[in-house]
Amino acid sequence: MSLPRTRLVKKEKAAEGTMLFQFEKPDGFTYKAGQFADYTLIDPAETDAEGNTRGFTLSSAPYEPNLMCTTRMRDTAFKRVLKDMPIGTEVELDAPYGSFTLHNKVARPAVFLTGGIGITPARSIILESIHEASGHKIFLFYSNKRPEDAAFLDELDQVAEANADVTVVATMTDPEKSRHAWTRETGYIDQDMLARYIEDLTLPIYYLCGPAGMVTAMRTLLNVAGVDDDDIRTEEFTGY
Repeated sequence: MSLPRTRLVKKEKAAEGTMLFQFEKPDGFTYKAGQFADYTLIDPAETDAEGNTRGFTLSSAPYEPNLMCTTRMRDTAFKRVLKDMPIGTEVELDAPYGSFTLHNKVARPAVFLTGGIGITPARSIILESIHEASGHKIFLFYSNKRPEDAAFLDELDQVAEANADVTVVATMTDPEKSRHAWTRETGYIDQDMLARYIEDLTLPIYYLCGPAGMVTAMRTLLNVAGVDDDDIRTEEFTGY
């Protein structure tokens, strides 16, 4: 059985080295915030050993009109074709997949520990939670080298300013390499940083999302802080 198709409607820069692509939402298509989709190029101009299919988080929230994927741009055949794809081009859509979704128990805060492109499921979940007035208390710890690399940071800062249930803690590991002044947190996410914003580190449900090395480091940090593995959910991004 052939997969449904969707059409590219918009593409733009999301951060340095990162692009955002919006596709039409097929009629009747539903998904949960935090899930992902597989996109397959149709008769691409070039291909390579990695193939014509990639999985991307649906970085759009379910209430938004289009399906959004956001990705670091590597020099692969798939990414070159995607970047140069004319508006209106069709791709095959296989979705939704994944269980990296917001927990139900509102009494327990959600804490996202993210790095780089790992922000994509957090954006979807945070915007959907606010839109649905879920009542969850949400903390986002978001690490990048420089502000220029931080996709969606301005948007999420605005969400936090307008909603008391959302706290955004952005930190930069190489702020001195930025063209812009940075006066917020610096360095890697650690237990001291978490404790400055969260009174009881064992109360929340944690969502770790980013490169595999970061996810492993964050899990170790939480375990040392007394957080049970049952309260940790992970999504590793490999290859981008």
